[in-house]
Amino acid sequence: MVLGWTRRRTGHGTKKKQPRDLDMEALIPNHFLCPISLDLMKDPVTLSSGITYDRQSIDTWLEAGNFTCPVTNQVLRNFDQIPNHSLRRMIQEWCTQNKHYGIERVPTPRIPVLPMEVSEILFSIGASARRLDQHGCLECVHKIKKWGAESERNKRCISENGTASVLAGAFDSFASDCIKRNATVCEEILSALSWMLPAFDEEAHKYLGSQASLHGMVWFLKMSDDLSVKQNAILALKELLACHDRNKHVDALAEIGGVNEVLFDFIREKISPTITKASLMVVFYLVSSSSSSSSSKSSEKIKSAFLEMGLVSILLEILVDSERGICERALGVLDSLCDFQDGREKAYANALTIPVLVKKILRVSEMATEYSISAIWKLCKCASSQEERVLVEALQVGTFQKLLLVLQVRCGDDNTKEKTTELLKLLNPYRAGLECIESVDFKNIRRSF
Repeated sequence: MVLGWTRRRTGHGTKKKQPRDLDMEALIPNHFLCPISLDLMKDPVTLSSGITYDRQSIDTWLEAGNFTCPVTNQVLRNFDQIPNHSLRRMIQEWCTQNKHYGIERVPTPRIPVLPMEVSEILFSIGASARRLDQHGCLECVHKIKKWGAESERNKRCISENGTASVLAGAFDSFASDCIKRNATVCEEILSALSWMLPAFDEEAHKYLGSQASLHGMVWFLKMSDDLSVKQNAILALKELLACHDRNKHVDALAEIGGVNEVLFDFIREKISPTITKASLMVVFYLVSSSSSSSSSKSSEKIKSAFLEMGLVSILLEILVDSERGICERALGVLDSLCDFQDGREKAYANALTIPVLVKKILRVSEMATEYSISAIWKLCKCASSQEERVLVEALQVGTFQKLLLVLQVRCGDDNTKEKTTELLKLLNPYRAGLECIESVDFKNIRRSF
């Protein structure tokens, strides 16, 4: 087996023309190659079996659940990876000697962070937070961010050693003191937390779900001029509400003034795709039905506020022309609003509702199809005698044929199939002379979801 870099040299300029092209190749010594990837090693490490591998390749092997040495097949006594500095220096010297072949020198790798080092820095963060020492906490958070920026391995090590809960506790401490006075350190904590998503444990959720932390995140959403700070705050809020115990957080958010308005503005203004998606998810969690009476009242209050601001119209405008991720989330929010009588009335009053919902069936994704059918089902099933025109309109834009196709291609879960069947029964009596076959879009029905 011959491995190496190849450079083609041809005669040009005033030099004597070569009789033929010459292939210039630098052969890589076999002991410089990783036995797994067969590529030049950049960070050689030796296992307990005595075999040397490139760190990234052996990390991937071990993370896949393997407990043996890939070459010898021996069970490893431990997973320690000892840097082979001698071999790495030899590889660097070889790269330097062969740079005229276009070979770049392998950079000296940084030493990966150890769990003990992470534990020590987290202890310092906790102590600084208890003393409300902004400077000390900032230094530690900056060190964590620097480690994380060096490699994905470092990020995993940091995330897996309880960093999220410690940072969330520090955020709660500084926010409880005064979010405005401690804004700088709180911004840095949110920035560090943003790349640990969704590695929040129960303790992290508890700290971020405190009244002080919620007020702090909403304060950043409203007051910060930095787009990245707003993004980090809305991502943390979305992660918090994604947990199974979101009802109490909904109640707490409902008591914070201005949260509905800022979320509505994020959705309407579309200042960034990430913020728009996260805002739609937060609104989805807020307006979703709840089983507890207190959370149900909070949800009703929040729904009413969004409906008065015109959220239904904004969602329909977004759905006309948006990418898949935003479409799915906007449909989810619209479907949840249709659980509410006032939400259905706003949907009935908008001429775009049925045409847009029907258009999204079998056009975006399976999830979008499920939300679209669910929303149409709620609108048609709950239509009063004065609102039966929605059934006629649904037929005119080709809903009946689309629903038949949904059943044929077996798109959606059992709940979606039941709603589809019931919708067909509701629409069937109005079919005579009303269907618009030409409106059916067959182009994407075989599209893989």
